[in-house]
Amino acid sequence: MTSLIFIAADLAAISILTFVLYLRRHRRRDLVVSYLGMNVGVLAVATALSGSAAGLGLGLGLFGVLSIIRLRSTELAQHEVAYYFSALALGLIAGLGIEPIWLTASLMGLILLVMFVGDHPRVLPAHRHQTVILDRALAEDGELYARLEEVLQGKVHSATVQELDLVNDKTIVDVRYAYNPRIVQPAIHATISAITTAAPRHAVPAPPVMLPTEETAPTSSTPVHAPVHAADPVHASAGAA
Repeated sequence: MTSLIFIAADLAAISILTFVLYLRRHRRRDLVVSYLGMNVGVLAVATALSGSAAGLGLGLGLFGVLSIIRLRSTELAQHEVAYYFSALALGLIAGLGIEPIWLTASLMGLILLVMFVGDHPRVLPAHRHQTVILDRALAEDGELYARLEEVLQGKVHSATVQELDLVNDKTIVDVRYAYNPRIVQPAIHATISAITTAAPRHAVPAPPVMLPTEETAPTSSTPVHAPVHAADPVHASAGAA
């Protein structure tokens, strides 16, 4: 009966960890399957070995072996590694069946609480990490930091140059910074206001457009032909004869 309680507690905890915390924040379905499979696998093995004398040692050894295999397969981000170890820890705690039951439940709750707070979007939201490729070879630190702050719109805390290519004129930098767009926005607004203020001084007025009226309407150039009376003298001379 106690084993069933531990199994139910582990299934509830891993469901909260994967579907409520991880999937809603990071949206990677492949790692959800990995977390569920690893957790249930560790739970099953730890439960089966909990009755033997070497159960604790084998459980910890299994924890280490599975961690090495999983971490060497693909590259994971640091927060994904934290979720991975949390899933393994939940399965191992439930499988070993630590007495009393409230202690097991408290340890599981502590893991979920730490992951909820540590991976919350409101915890250090401006601090970011990024690899930047600059279009210039910058060897001087002051110029490098100024260029990075201009590009990233924030305060650069550390910058490690990974590659300085003088031939192709580029710099690859690993940057840790705090995103703060207010550093760059005032300069942009000042530039826009200056352009808006100076625009009317250089504006060229459009030439006036004259519309034709009845008084200035052009006259018709069609020639008017007068009637020709050349035949009248012929008739007159014929009558006299």
